[in-house]
Amino acid sequence: MPGLVLVVDDDASFRTAVERRLKLAGYEVETYSSSQQLLDRLAGVEEPGCILLDVKMPGLSGPELQSRLVELGSLLPIIFVTGHADTPTTVRAIKAGAEDFLTKPVSSEQLIDAIERAMVRCEFACRQRSKFNSLHALVATLTPRERQVFDLVVRGKINKQIAHELGATERTVKAHRHQVMEKMRVHSLAELVSNAERLGMLDPDLSSGS
Repeated sequence: MPGLVLVVDDDASFRTAVERRLKLAGYEVETYSSSQQLLDRLAGVEEPGCILLDVKMPGLSGPELQSRLVELGSLLPIIFVTGHADTPTTVRAIKAGAEDFLTKPVSSEQLIDAIERAMVRCEFACRQRSKFNSLHALVATLTPRERQVFDLVVRGKINKQIAHELGATERTVKAHRHQVMEKMRVHSLAELVSNAERLGMLDPDLSSGS
């Protein structure tokens, strides 16, 4: 299956036509007549896919739903499909992270091309989040002292400096460092630093002086 497409539009005939078109292309499709219906569907659920979203709708508008989904940390890319395209709305939507902004009537080719790009982006974002969560779980296994050693190692401190800073022996620091590498499942300092960067632990302002 190419993926799940969530269609949000208050125009029933448009929802029906798009659903038919996308199902023929092999997509799984769910349709919603309002932004709130989609929010209720997404509560606690996150799966790879994308959203086809109208701009002007009763209740929450498309851009308002986009803002709400960003707040919720949704990874689902949004493709706006609207009969009311104006430059300020388009620019705001793209700046806020929309994948594309299409104007009705939209051709099948144009629509599916945008959806394919959105699916690729969603898969990448989901993989990145999964990696981040896995790394977070590994960091959680470190003892408080191992975490201190981790923080200092990735900032370029050598064992002697870490020992001095923590009031420990170099031998103890070396043992902690070994444990950190084991628990973080890395084989080199470069890997450890890369993981710390992914976790946002290396604030440039903090590390620039080391």
